[in-house]
This record gives sequence, structure tokens and C-alpha cells, in this order.
Amino acid sequence: AGATGSVVCQIAKNVLGCRVIGIAGGREKCKWLIEEIGVDAAIDYKLHNRTERDLTTANKAFDEALRIHAPSGVDVFFDNVGGWILNRVLKRINNHARVVLCGAISTYNSKANGLPPGPSNYLNLISKSARMEGFILLNYSHEYDSAYKDIANWIVEGKIKYTEDLIYGLENAPKAMLKLFGKFQGNKGKLIVDIFGDASKSKL
Repeated sequence: AGATGSVVCQIAKNVLGCRVIGIAGGREKCKWLIEEIGVDAAIDYKLHNRTERDLTTANKAFDEALRIHAPSGVDVFFDNVGGWILNRVLKRINNHARVVLCGAISTYNSKANGLPPGPSNYLNLISKSARMEGFILLNYSHEYDSAYKDIANWIVEGKIKYTEDLIYGLENAPKAMLKLFGKFQGNKGKLIVDIFGDASKSKL
């Protein structure tokens, strides 16, 4: 439900005509994705407690939700989270599926020593003749001009709505960073800090 994912959902749904399933943390974010962004369904990955004791139950619940909303499997998965969600989705990919790696925010603030474990379901990429590829924005610098024009047109046509989550005051910047990682109910859309704004206007 952040800036990147919400725009990806709208391009897939409103421009390319795909069936789109969003994944977000919390009931309110999932409701926002369905009612405001227009996805076909949304899965709340925080619905079940992912403690070590309840890990199996939580995984089964997520798998079941994905099976219900994507009964025919997953053709394209745009991933900006990584971790266990990527691993569970890899179980549901179709033949010749595309897994697009944009980020892995679930691991950026990890307290674990060393790198987190890799996805155990990666062998599905072989059996399904699928492709998983990462990218960064600079890879497509030659397409910036056309992208600006396309996105501007889609906004004018109502195919893309953009949402700004505005935090006021430089002193609230640390809390805004925590909001990006799910604190204070997380963010919806682009998180912006107005460093000259009145900090008392921010409800954190």
C-alpha cells in the first residue's frame, strides 16, 4: 500500500487489464487498496501472528488466501517486500511466470545476524520455467521521458490516483521513518516530510 506498490497495482489493473491482488499489512490498508486503488482482492499478511509457535498456521492461512484469490496461480509477482511473502508466492507461480524484484523491505531492518535465509521454494522457478529478475530505476533511464508522458496521461485519464501521506516538521522525520516500516499504522501512498511544516499538525 506504499507509493510504489499502489502505482504498480493501478498500472496492472487499469492500463494492462490484469486481475490484481494486493498484499498489505493491516485491515485498513487492504480496505484502501480495494476501495480506493481498485485491486480485485487484498490479502492482509498481518492477519495471523507469525511467532515461531504459530508460524505453520500463519503460512497455511496466507497460502489459503492466495489460493482463494488466485485459483489459477500467479503469472506476475511484483515484489518490494521479500522474505517469507516472496517464498509463499513462489509456491503458486504458473508456467513462465515473472517475478519482479524491486526491493526487500522486510529484511532492511532485520535484527538477525547476517543475511536472512533465501526462499526455500526457489526450485519452482526451474520446474515452472519461470524467471526472477531484479532491477533498479537507473536501468531504465533511457525511458524516463516516455514514462513521464505515459504516467501524466494516465493520471489525467483517471487510471492512476496518487496518494501523499504528509508528515509535518523536521523533528517528526524519525517517526516518519518508523512509519515507513509499519509503525504508527504505516503509510498509504508516498510518505513525505514537510520539514518547514508545523509539527503539531501531524498525528503520530
